[in-house]
Amino acid sequence: MLYIFDLGNVIVDIDFNRVLGVWSDLSRVPLATLQSRFQMGESFFQHERGEISDEKFAQEICHELELPLSYEQFAAGWQAVFVGVRPEVIAIMHRLREQGDRVVILSNTNNLHCQFWPEHYPEVQAAADKTYLSQEMGLRKPDPHIYQRLLNLEEMSAAEAIFFDDNRENIEAARALGIHSLHITDADVIPAFFADRIAGG
Repeated sequence: MLYIFDLGNVIVDIDFNRVLGVWSDLSRVPLATLQSRFQMGESFFQHERGEISDEKFAQEICHELELPLSYEQFAAGWQAVFVGVRPEVIAIMHRLREQGDRVVILSNTNNLHCQFWPEHYPEVQAAADKTYLSQEMGLRKPDPHIYQRLLNLEEMSAAEAIFFDDNRENIEAARALGIHSLHITDADVIPAFFADRIAGG
């Protein structure tokens, strides 16, 4: 089987309020104001597809939010999204590989975040056979082409794959291609799913 894991809130806990909190502290713009203004718009999607630079992305977001931040301050906030690894998922990934399954990560992410999590959470990449990143593929979930490209590269059919993601839209897009998909609503979903499926589970 091919097991496809999303990164954020599947393997690693993330919290965008932490980002806004750092930006608020550095800029003195009230947190509630940033929360009301922040949205994942076109510049966010372009950044995740690798179409614009980190600096351009920072400039656009600071303009949208009226944030008087330097690039370094922006980046410090952007990296604060990461909370910590879910060790029980890491352990499951290792056990899947030990029993001969293929384990990959498919993440909508960006270059700026990839300057952070691989260094701070090396156990994540160590638990996967391969990592597929949106900014390197030029595609982002829920575009069906990103799933199909991954299947083609892995030389697997949709029927041979299981996908885990915290975003319902991403789940529905994968299901439409015939990929068995599980919506991760909290940290207990994956351990419960694998409780009686893998050795040592």
